[in-house]
Amino acid sequence: MKQFRCLGLWYLNQSSTRLNSNNGKIAFVKNKPVGILFCVFIALALGGCFNQTSKEPIPQSGSLKTTLPAPSRIIPSERNKAIIAGEATDSPRANSTAIPSPIGSKSPIASSSTPVSTRVCLEPGKIILGQYRSQNLTLPMDYRVYLPPCYADHPQERYPVLYLIHGQGYTDDQWVRLGITKTADKLIAAHQIPPLIIVMPRDRIWDPPPQNQFGTVLIHQLIPYIDEKYPTVADRDHRAIGGLSRGAGWAVHLGLSHWEMFSEIGAHSLAVFAGDVQMIPKWLDQIPVNARPEIFVDIGSHDRPEMLEWTYWFERLLTERHFPHEWYLYEGFHDEAYWGAHLEQYIRWYTQAWLLDEKN
Repeated sequence: MKQFRCLGLWYLNQSSTRLNSNNGKIAFVKNKPVGILFCVFIALALGGCFNQTSKEPIPQSGSLKTTLPAPSRIIPSERNKAIIAGEATDSPRANSTAIPSPIGSKSPIASSSTPVSTRVCLEPGKIILGQYRSQNLTLPMDYRVYLPPCYADHPQERYPVLYLIHGQGYTDDQWVRLGITKTADKLIAAHQIPPLIIVMPRDRIWDPPPQNQFGTVLIHQLIPYIDEKYPTVADRDHRAIGGLSRGAGWAVHLGLSHWEMFSEIGAHSLAVFAGDVQMIPKWLDQIPVNARPEIFVDIGSHDRPEMLEWTYWFERLLTERHFPHEWYLYEGFHDEAYWGAHLEQYIRWYTQAWLLDEKN
């Protein structure tokens, strides 16, 4: 109530004082009831507002009552239990602890002791610019394709594909600027991840689905086009999707509603589409247990309140269903500095199952 007393005194001073022109002093007019009534009104109307931490409004989804999850968690699928147990010595986690302590630390990066590929190449990978024209879109869909080092020298080789979606306010060049090309080149050259193709499409408008046909075009048109144009391994087990912020919202939306197309989903600093709030639990429950995609969820501890709220909510849904996923809460904000710092962990995670395929 200290704040209310101060506010009432301020009102009393402002509404019941006048300047005495004869001696230049302040003379108080006795009008205390007005100040007292004002204090009572403020206390009843705002009760305790000054003592509570305000939260940013959650998009139209109803109230999401969430409890703060542990700073990290790994629920493995049958497919990757061998990796977490350390049975695959060339896995990205084979030489690291199963669950690191993320707050105040960088991404857990382990070195590979066993080569993934015997391919030797000193050339860097290449970025190819393209456009896909669709009747579903007003403007063409720009996209970038990363081709691994010495791609042209291995015409018979087929590659797994990773689809990465940028955040709102950015374009298809965001992942390249963050360093995805150099990071992939480095890990492929060190034989720590398999050669792969990375596709980075551009979402031009900020409408959510279904008004925005970006997702429809990506699923039904761009993916078949990429599989036809490039030597991909065109099956679910060798296709993953991930994104940053709004791009993470797209990855969750498409990865769960079209689970038959993706084996891995990456949600980095997740922004959930408001229309997906009712659908995500249903999508999770409809996926056959033996076909559940693996999911990676991470966010910076200083991210925006609504982003943290959505991410905690989503992680809780996964944990309640024992859905295979990895969850990390790191130091950081909702910015490119955070995503760039964890880029190597991201690409290692997406490729870990493909790494085992190379070994076998």
